[in-house]
Amino acid sequence: MIRKTVLISVTFFFLIVMVGQSIAGSLRCGTHVITSGQRSAPYKHEVLKKCGEPTARNGNTWIYERSSSVTRVVRFGGDGQVSAIE
Repeated sequence: MIRKTVLISVTFFFLIVMVGQSIAGSLRCGTHVITSGQRSAPYKHEVLKKCGEPTARNGNTWIYERSSSVTRVVRFGGDGQVSAIE
């Protein structure tokens, strides 16, 4: 019984960690999902079209505040393509 509980707890923990990592590198904008770290990552104009104007811009860093508890920072590389979403 204890082994089963431990196994379930460990499995649940790893599931939460994996989901957290996938969410951290993405930004949901309506029906669109913007992701980073792919060869086909979108460019600035595509993010602007799908997500609208960011709350703040600082060069190649855009900030989207979705609510008081949800903020996503989108970073663009020198070519204007999404390089990271935090």
